Amino acid sequence: MSKRPLVVHLTYALDVGGLETLLVECINRMPAEKYRHALVCLTRYSDFAAKITQPGVELYALDKPPGNGLGIHLKFWKLMRRLRPAIVHTYNLAAMEYCFTAAAAGVPVRIHAEHGRDAADPEGKNKKHNFLRRHLAPFIDRYVPVSDDLHRWLGAVVGIPASKNVLIKNGVDTARFRAGAGAGGASPWHADDIVIGTVARVQDVKNHKGLVQAFEQLRAMLPEQSARLRLSIIGDGPLLLALKQQVERAGLGDVVWLPGARADVADLLHSFDIFTLPSLAEGTPVSLLEAMACALPVVASNVGGIPEVVVDGEHGTLVPLDSAALAGALARYVRDPALAHRHGQAARARIEDKYSMDAMLAAYGGLYDSLCRQKLGAAP
Repeated sequence: MSKRPLVVHLTYALDVGGLETLLVECINRMPAEKYRHALVCLTRYSDFAAKITQPGVELYALDKPPGNGLGIHLKFWKLMRRLRPAIVHTYNLAAMEYCFTAAAAGVPVRIHAEHGRDAADPEGKNKKHNFLRRHLAPFIDRYVPVSDDLHRWLGAVVGIPASKNVLIKNGVDTARFRAGAGAGGASPWHADDIVIGTVARVQDVKNHKGLVQAFEQLRAMLPEQSARLRLSIIGDGPLLLALKQQVERAGLGDVVWLPGARADVADLLHSFDIFTLPSLAEGTPVSLLEAMACALPVVASNVGGIPEVVVDGEHGTLVPLDSAALAGALARYVRDPALAHRHGQAARARIEDKYSMDAMLAAYGGLYDSLCRQKLGAAP
């Protein structure tokens, strides 16, 4: 058996998404000579798992039913007793309570990552959830928020001790995501179209409904350009059918593209002229970082960790949660391509300076090493 410590990553599911992309990138890119990895999904994993290229990574699906699923704790406990990992790394609220189960199974190091809050609790004030976060602290060695906003919230609102609250910002592959790196993938649009695009899982918190409403308003605001305006919404999710129906009811079927989840996002970003993310709540969204790395100007909601990444008026435009404000900000870039270009170039420089994949991986590796030294007496 390998002497390399095993890291078990526990998430609700593995499917196309920003968190999942980062998780897979971490597994693939962390030095293989230092740590082994296994991935456990509380529910299921999809074909997205094929993106894991690190040899020897085992995948497990616990098939958790809706609700508390107390039996899943027993299944997870038995799995941890069999695998004997050095580290369990959980992701977001749905997986957090299993740090207790990991401790009961004798796992020495438990890490919990907070990647964002959901639409039902965008400000993180749910007393029940915060009670759980706070009272699990004895069983969690480190909480890892991915934005300054989440870092402050865990300390000031949830009450996590500063010694356990470690900020690690998300990173992006700046070699893969860069200006002019592709031809736009299989986009249906033409070179002279003006394409507004977003990449996000189609669920409430991403506010696609508001985006379609803003796109309608944008076309009315710009009658001279309306014939060239196009909207690409890349992503799958539980609200995709409802979103398609909204588009059809609005008579926008020929100018809005909804292809679902795509594997060629890096190429498709090069078919966009403007990137938009009108979310109701966010941590540090990976799709935003990728778009900025491709030198796209950004129009995004002024929520969560987004203002830490996008300086309003420098890398893009931040707007309130209002479709008219979103339409107005998009119109500004449509009317002034030179401004869009300047903000896009500044966005690329911002990512290169602050949000590199290498910096993120070094931070996670350093955290694993330090906790292994502390809890096991040695790091790999």
